[in-house]
Amino acid sequence: MSVVVVATVTPRSDQVDAVRDALLAGEFVMVERWESREALNVHGRAEALTTLGGELAGKLAAPLDVRRLAPVPAGDARKGAV
Repeated sequence: MSVVVVATVTPRSDQVDAVRDALLAGEFVMVERWESREALNVHGRAEALTTLGGELAGKLAAPLDVRRLAPVPAGDARKGAV
């Protein structure tokens, strides 16, 4: 079963630009879909996330809000899916 993750990053008001730069795309909500929980766990230990964590240290107004969700098929399939 795939795993869907929504991560919300909340920067301190004086660190918005620095957080945006660290995230490169300037987006503050990330929605990811992983093939499995194991694949997500490997990603969680990746060097890129360790580096990003260091770049964000002291720049966030709140801790990262990372939620693991289970997809629930609903609605009209023609309108897209995560």
